[in-house]
Amino acid sequence: MSKNPDTPLLDTIGTPAELRSLKKKQLRQFADELRAETISAVSVTGGHLGAGLGVVELTVALHYVFDTPADRLIWDVGHQCYPHKIITGRRDRIRTLRMGGGLSGFTKRSESEYDPFGAAHSSTSISAALGFAIANKLSDRPGKAIAVIGDGAMSAGMAYEAMNNAEAAGNRLVVILNDNDMSIAPPVGGLSHYLARLVSSNKYLSVRQLAQRFARKLPDGLHKTARKVEEYARGLATGGTLFEELGFYYVGPVDGHNVEGLVDILENVRDADEGPMLVHVVTKKGKGYGPAEAAADKYHGVQKFDVISGEQAKAPSGPPSYTGIFAKALVDEAKRDETIVAITAAMPSGTGLDKFQGLFPDRTFDVGIAEQHAVTFAAGLAAQGMRPFCAIYSTFLQRAYDQVVHDVAIQNLPVRFGLDRAGLVGADGATHAGSFDLAYLCTLPNFVVMAASDEVELVNMVHTMALHDTGPIAVRYPRGNGLGLELPAVPERLEIGKGRVVREGKKVAILSLGTRLEEARKAAEILEGKGLSTTVADMRFAKPLDEDLIRKLLTSHEVAVTVEEAAIGGFGAHVLTLASDEGLIDAGLKLRTMRLPDIFQDQDKPEKQIADAGLDAAAIVDTVLKALRKNSVGVVEASA
Repeated sequence: MSKNPDTPLLDTIGTPAELRSLKKKQLRQFADELRAETISAVSVTGGHLGAGLGVVELTVALHYVFDTPADRLIWDVGHQCYPHKIITGRRDRIRTLRMGGGLSGFTKRSESEYDPFGAAHSSTSISAALGFAIANKLSDRPGKAIAVIGDGAMSAGMAYEAMNNAEAAGNRLVVILNDNDMSIAPPVGGLSHYLARLVSSNKYLSVRQLAQRFARKLPDGLHKTARKVEEYARGLATGGTLFEELGFYYVGPVDGHNVEGLVDILENVRDADEGPMLVHVVTKKGKGYGPAEAAADKYHGVQKFDVISGEQAKAPSGPPSYTGIFAKALVDEAKRDETIVAITAAMPSGTGLDKFQGLFPDRTFDVGIAEQHAVTFAAGLAAQGMRPFCAIYSTFLQRAYDQVVHDVAIQNLPVRFGLDRAGLVGADGATHAGSFDLAYLCTLPNFVVMAASDEVELVNMVHTMALHDTGPIAVRYPRGNGLGLELPAVPERLEIGKGRVVREGKKVAILSLGTRLEEARKAAEILEGKGLSTTVADMRFAKPLDEDLIRKLLTSHEVAVTVEEAAIGGFGAHVLTLASDEGLIDAGLKLRTMRLPDIFQDQDKPEKQIADAGLDAAAIVDTVLKALRKNSVGVVEASA
């Protein structure tokens, strides 16, 4: 049955197999429709727009040429995967992106067979694809593995570690270098495209192999010379010498928006008998949507927006963000102290350090997607007398844990860590949640670990960090806005390991760490209404613990509850250890810990995530009442 010529091609294609039924000349129309659908969907949901628009043609060509899902297509990070999701049977749900119960904003194995490997953190795709390729090779199964990695992700050492081991995969591995910002070698129009198609073809490969066989018959000196001439001649033409040295056959640079041309080249690459192939594709971030092309940074991640004007919906007005408050406080400290330097791992605007960089360009270091290097670099700076602040998302610091342990903690170097996005993060979901920093930092000797309960506390903690020269120190703070409190003109230096009581009571003690303090206050009000006099303490420090305050609260109240927006193993676990070591639990103490559940929480609205995690005021009250009901007699009336 022939398709109605007036029906959009996108409406007739639901899977990659159906896409392959199109004629090559129809792919341009299909790509244009796919781009329009991506723009329309993200205008409704918000999310990552620019990266996806830049790879529309590449996405179409990859699914057209390769036999997905049998051939494994792996997207690095996943910011660019929305067109891929539309093609692979998820168009009917694309307007649920990043919403509770909806599609993830990244690739996710449980979501589709076309997502063979989950992503969201950078520079993992080549390693994963190599695993798929070698597994197929060892089990003698057909199928290739294709990794699509952006030029920014190539700043991470992990990508090169993977490429250094890739030769064993042979022609089962294909790497697509999506160059959308800083071209390794600029394309030169039709000639560049012609050369790329030529060097990827079987004719070229067979001639090259023949020449190599001939060259091997030459005396050693001439053989080596001939080999170098061939490598460097092609390297000069295409810029591929680096990748050749890592064992890849390099093709490119090629125009990433010429969909038919991409198909020609990828077909050659698919059918080649050479070893692992690297195709260097040059694209434009935000391609095909004027506002995104004009401001790629502003359209990397967007709010809901008007498709016609490109105007984004304004985020709800409110107090400054914790990120902005951290950045301002750090700038103020740097004005007072010339030894303060700032380090970010490819997130200057995300961590607020772009403001610092504007004032102190020589004291700001963006090391790229290289958290391991960032931490050890900071350790070197600290060892030489500087005061480095390493501002990294909590979830990304996980990538540098060995460096935190070995290069910072063991040597007791005063590196200062600003852990942004600590706790749950809403639409970005489990991959970006800063759930584990308390568990992985509080176990380390020499560390000081703080959590800000509000913006005033954050300013004071940044000041405390600047003056702390006796070892490593970290502060965790959440995504989102502060409470609107007036910031101190002169920050206070906090005493290390000392909390504060913000409300006095007699029966119940709530020991809060971080921004759960407001919910603890609300819970105390509810408990007071039930006749339960409640103390609330802002503990400030997860390490070292304020042991004197904890002993006092645990021995003078009938029920004590710790509250933290972090995984098990953090503040509550250390309080339990103290109570156990000192025999406080043996004395009949009713001690409960509240923390994030032992699951990876999917994306949702922040307030819904907190409620689902059982960390809001209602959950605190419920925890207290259950403790009283279980351990006491005659409190039914109080819990009614």
